[in-house]
Amino acid sequence: MAATKNVVKESPNAVHQNAILCETIMKEQRHQKLYTNYSINPYTKIHVLTGKPNSIHDTEEGEEDSHFLEVIHRANQEPVKKFDYPQTESQEIGWITKPLLESDRTDRRLNFYRHNSAITKYMDAAWRDKEQRENMN
Repeated sequence: MAATKNVVKESPNAVHQNAILCETIMKEQRHQKLYTNYSINPYTKIHVLTGKPNSIHDTEEGEEDSHFLEVIHRANQEPVKKFDYPQTESQEIGWITKPLLESDRTDRRLNFYRHNSAITKYMDAAWRDKEQRENMN
């Protein structure tokens, strides 16, 4: 019989647990980024309440924040006007809406119009006649 080894894994002691915790914290701090520039989320709805009709304070004209208006207008634009290139792969479909070739309706190589022969003209007239007879009954 083959000898089997009974390997018992020991739980880490306090020193090892502290080393694991320090390494985890160092990895987290390496990838963290501190943001100090805060702004309003332009995608949230802002409910404007009207003031009291007899109040002097509410009748004064307030100043418009031009940066805030610019952010709101930019958020309401189409993605093509906001960005120079698509931000996701699904935006790539339909991003360039300009046709590759200018359409020339007189060019018969690219435009195949329906041509009626004598048989098709006869059948069109027959179907129209049949529909008129059915509608009269």
